[in-house]
Amino acid sequence: MRCPFCAHDDSQVKDSRPTEDNTAIRRRRQCESCGARFTTFERVQLRDIVVIKRGDAREPFDRAKIEQSVALATRKRGIAQERLDQLVSGIQRQIETLGESEVPAKAIGEMVMDGLRALDSVAYIRFASVYREFSEARDFEEFASSVRDAGTE
Repeated sequence: MRCPFCAHDDSQVKDSRPTEDNTAIRRRRQCESCGARFTTFERVQLRDIVVIKRGDAREPFDRAKIEQSVALATRKRGIAQERLDQLVSGIQRQIETLGESEVPAKAIGEMVMDGLRALDSVAYIRFASVYREFSEARDFEEFASSVRDAGTE
């Protein structure tokens, strides 16, 4: 594994353990050249998945994009990082178990929306505002009232 500090090609694994949700292996490594320590995560990848974007553009699936979107939507909401990791891992598992090598971005967005709806209503509305491209305050009002109405049923 290449060192992120000095770019040396060799590092030594000092500690390995599963993550709390058992979806990855966390490894602490030490660079053999500069001695810096860093952490890597090893995850199972069932197949190469391609995401079909709007306009039929295609790009490789990137878990980090979901992590970034979820982190942005839940920023300053006081949600434990473990719960966010579980949400992202669950979405990734859903995508991988679809059995498809190409998945529409819209389907991934809906999975994220469903997960955030169950996790935190404010994060759900934040994500929806970007995902559904709200353009004015009325869009927020209508969506928030639908969330509020769904919560009272």
